[in-house]
Amino acid sequence: MSTYTNLPAPSPEQGMNRYLQEIRKFPMLEPEQEYMLAKRWVDHQDTEAAHQMVTSHLRLAAKIAMGYRGYGLPQAEVISEANVGLMQAVKRFDPEKGFRLATYAMWWIRASIQEYILRSWSLVKLGTTSAQKKLFFNLRKAKARIGALEDGDLRPENVAKIAHDLNVTEEEVISMNRRLSGGDASLNATVGSADGDATAQWQDWLEDEDANQAEAYAEQDELEARRALLVQAMDVLNDREKDILMQRRLEENPVTLEELSGQYDVSRERIRQIEVRAFEKLQKRMRELAKDRGIPAPA
Repeated sequence: MSTYTNLPAPSPEQGMNRYLQEIRKFPMLEPEQEYMLAKRWVDHQDTEAAHQMVTSHLRLAAKIAMGYRGYGLPQAEVISEANVGLMQAVKRFDPEKGFRLATYAMWWIRASIQEYILRSWSLVKLGTTSAQKKLFFNLRKAKARIGALEDGDLRPENVAKIAHDLNVTEEEVISMNRRLSGGDASLNATVGSADGDATAQWQDWLEDEDANQAEAYAEQDELEARRALLVQAMDVLNDREKDILMQRRLEENPVTLEELSGQYDVSRERIRQIEVRAFEKLQKRMRELAKDRGIPAPA
């Protein structure tokens, strides 16, 4: 396995522009190519196959890493952590699940980057729960949505709103806001920009909140990843449970209990019981899978 983790790949330390140019040279994979390479890795531990899967997705890792450029950390190191997550995804990827590596890898890449950021920040006891991590990475956006971008403490009504939206306590919101706008790294702190402008502020390096192609791409990736999670979790159901659940909850025009009772020659109540049990099993399995991957659990 050590030969896999040490697969050769361009290093972002060689210079960002040069690195981005280098990774564009690796071709994207067609679905059939990706499937065959993944099978070679799973069945034979073929490191060359794994290498091709990694290099073909370095652009994805870099794209996701660029979204975290506002945390005051060297971009080369963030991309390196993204590549670590990518390699972990390739290592665990199962081509038989029916979804693309990019969909699966996105979660591993983000998890690796976020763990790196949390380790690097000097916030005591930060990141011990998924809710705290969510607060850390979403507080600024939550403040922007309600127009609360001023320095200092938040107004009580804004604290309550953010706490409710992010499912954390009001005390956690107050504490995190003070840390992010105060001692550890103020959003208004003056930093040197890439073009030598010494008057730039740290918040100027953060992602633009306006809708753009990158954001739309990320949202689509997230939707596809949740669908992939659903597909994998469906394995916990038997054929009858899967069929009933899909017809009742996953079809554009759901089938009625009456129709399904006729199909399976059982009562409407029995169909309802099977549907409820299948849904509970599916929810539990999806939460388990999400936890294993370090991603937000579905509601």
